[in-house]
Amino acid sequence: MKLHLTTTTDKQLFTGYGFEGDLGWVEVNKKRYARSLIVLPGELITDWQVADFNNLNEASFDFIAKLNTAQFKLEVVLLGTGQAHQFAHPRLSRCLTDVGISVEYMTTDAACRTYNFLMAEGRAVAAALIV
Repeated sequence: MKLHLTTTTDKQLFTGYGFEGDLGWVEVNKKRYARSLIVLPGELITDWQVADFNNLNEASFDFIAKLNTAQFKLEVVLLGTGQAHQFAHPRLSRCLTDVGISVEYMTTDAACRTYNFLMAEGRAVAAALIV
């Protein structure tokens, strides 16, 4: 599915997403990715080492927590869990919630749409997507 939103040259936007069988993909600024990644308004991180939902662990969330800096204070992390809506045990994401960062679990396609909306509002959002 293609997403339509006013394009910006300095922000990361989801421009499409989809599944081909069990394999998913997302498109960021019209470039396709078929691996898990993290998207922030000003940054695209393609080395998030989470192959599937069952591989999530505390280190997965520690990686995200390190993106919270003095220059970019994260408000919310949208965790796209693939085609199925799933929830991780709260102890895994404790490093985020302990510093006031909300974690919202949703399917990957819903995370793409929600990220674009929140980012367009100027919110400090990150989308961590399992693709």
